[in-house]
Amino acid sequence: MTDKCIVGNNTINVPDIVYDINASDKNAEVTLESLVAKEEDAWWNQLPLNNLDLSSNQLIQLSPKIENLCSLTTLTLHDNALTSIPKEIGKLEKLLRINLSRNRLKELPREFFTLPDLRYLNLSHNQFEELNPDISDLHMLEFLDVSNNELNALPGGIGFLVRLNTLLLAYNHIKELPPDLVNMRSLQKLDLMHNDLIALSEDMGSLRKLQCLYAQHNDIKELPDFDGCDLQELHVSNNFIEKIPKKLCSHLPHLKIVDLRDNKITEIPNEISLLQNLTRLDISNNSVSNLPYSLASLAHLVSLQVEGNPIKSIRRDILQCGTVRILKTLRDRQAGIEAAAKTSNSSSSLTGSMGADGLNSPRRGLSFEEENSIFPNRYKLHKTRCLTVTMQQLTEVPREVFETACNEHVNIVDLSKNRFTTLPEGLLEMKDCCSELVFANNLINHVPSFISQFTRLSLVNLSCNSLQDLPEEFGVLVTLRELNISNNRFETLPKCIYDLKGLEILLACDNRIKSIDATSDGLGALKRLAILDLRNNDIDHVPPILGNLKNITTLEIIGNPFKLPRHQTLERGTEAIMSYLRDRIPV
Repeated sequence: MTDKCIVGNNTINVPDIVYDINASDKNAEVTLESLVAKEEDAWWNQLPLNNLDLSSNQLIQLSPKIENLCSLTTLTLHDNALTSIPKEIGKLEKLLRINLSRNRLKELPREFFTLPDLRYLNLSHNQFEELNPDISDLHMLEFLDVSNNELNALPGGIGFLVRLNTLLLAYNHIKELPPDLVNMRSLQKLDLMHNDLIALSEDMGSLRKLQCLYAQHNDIKELPDFDGCDLQELHVSNNFIEKIPKKLCSHLPHLKIVDLRDNKITEIPNEISLLQNLTRLDISNNSVSNLPYSLASLAHLVSLQVEGNPIKSIRRDILQCGTVRILKTLRDRQAGIEAAAKTSNSSSSLTGSMGADGLNSPRRGLSFEEENSIFPNRYKLHKTRCLTVTMQQLTEVPREVFETACNEHVNIVDLSKNRFTTLPEGLLEMKDCCSELVFANNLINHVPSFISQFTRLSLVNLSCNSLQDLPEEFGVLVTLRELNISNNRFETLPKCIYDLKGLEILLACDNRIKSIDATSDGLGALKRLAILDLRNNDIDHVPPILGNLKNITTLEIIGNPFKLPRHQTLERGTEAIMSYLRDRIPV
C-alpha cells in the first residue's frame, strides 16, 4: 500500500475515510476467510499515510479530524478556497512541509506555530495583512514564502528563524525591514520585489550567506555596501537609486549579476573593475553619460546593457552592436591612451594586471620555474582556490598543473581568452573538486563527453566560442546552476540542457537560435529557471506558453526578428512580456 493519498475531482469536502485511513481494526473477528486474504491487504502490512495531497479542489474548510493523521510529513493544500485552518493541525508533530498557497487565508491558529519540525511553509497568494509574531517559534523552518499577500510589515522576532535559507516576500506592501532580519545567518535567497521599501538595512552585510537579493520595483534610493556578504546576484531595477557605492564594488568580489535597470544613476565608478567575477551588468534606462574604461578589464563580462542612457563618449552605432563591440572599443581607447602617455607606471600597471590574471609573484621557498611559470604557483592556488590563466594564447595545459590544483583544493578553473579548441584532457584530474568552469573567449568547437564526470559543477561559461552543439552527456550535470553559451553558433538550444533540472540561469544570447521550445519537454522542464537571455538570435516566433514559466524573473529576447510582442512591450521589462504571453495562451 502506498504512503501517499491524493484527493481530486473538485472535492468540496474531504471524505471521512481519508482522516481514518491510519486506523486499523485489530479487534475485528478472525475468520478463515480473513486469514487467507491477500497478504498486501492485511492490516499489519498497511503503511501509515505520510503524504496527503488535497490541492486544486474547492475545499472551504479542513476537518478537525486532521489530527488523526499523526504520521503526516507533507500536507499539500494549495489552490482551494480555505478561509481557516483547524487548531488540531498542531497535533501533526511529524509535519515537515505544508503548502497553503492560493487560498483565502488571513490568519493561522496559534497551535500551528507549535509544529516542532516544520521545514517548508508556503503561504503565498492568500490574504494575510500581517504575520503572527509566533511564526518565530517555527525554529526549524528553512523555506518561507509569503509573497502575493497584503503585508504591510514583518513581525519583530522574525530574525529568530536562523535556519531559514529562502525568504520570499514579493508583491506585498512592506515599507521597511525589521532590524533583526539580518540575524538570519543561513539566508541565501531574499526576494523583496514589488513592495514599498524606501531603503535596505545598512547592515545587510551581516547576512553572511546571502547569495541572491531581489528588490526590483520598490522606492529604494541608496544601496548599502554589503560588507561581509557573499552576494552573487543583485537585482534592484525600477527604484530611485542615484549612485553605485564604491565600497560595494570592493566588498562583493563574488558578484556575478547586477541589475540596475530603470534607476537614476548618473555615473559608473572606476571601482567597477573590482567586480572581477561580473558576468552581467544592466544599467539600461538611467542617466549615465560616460562608460569608464575600467569596464574593459572585466574578463567575464558577457552582457552589458546600456540602452536608454544619454551616452556621448561612444557612438550610437557601436552601442547598438552589443557587449563585445562596446568592450572592444573601451579596451582599444584605453590602450591608445596608455601608449600615448608612456607614463612611468606602465610597468607597474602591467605587473598589476598579471596579478589580477592569477600569475605568479615571487615567494620564498619556491623554485625558479614555479616563480616564473605562466601558471599560478602552489601558494597562489592554495590561497585563492582558483586556477586562473587568461590571455596567454594557450592551446593546452600540462596535466601536472591540474594535479597540483586538485591537491590544493582548487574549485574554480578560469582559462578564458586563450586559444583552446576543446577542454584539455588533464582537466579530468579536477572532476571531483571543480565547481566553476570558465572557458570564455576561446576557439572551442567541441565539448568532450568526459564533462559528465564533473559531479560538483555549479557554473559553466563557454561564451564566445565556436560551439554548435553540446554532448548528450552534458545533461547529467544535475548540480549545474548557471550555463553561459552566449556568442556561439547554436541554431537551437541543445536538448541536453532540458535535463539540467537545477538550472537557474541560462545565457544564450548572440547565437543563431531560430525557435523557442517552451513545452514540458523543453524549457518548461526547467522548473528553477529564473534568468533566460535569448537576445540577438534569429527567433521569429515567441510561443505564448513561455509565459507559464512562473519562476522567470529576467527574460531578455530583444534583438530577434519576431513581430510580437512589439518593441514597446519589450521595453517595459520581463513582467510585461510574461503577462502579454500569458494572455495569449489558448484556453
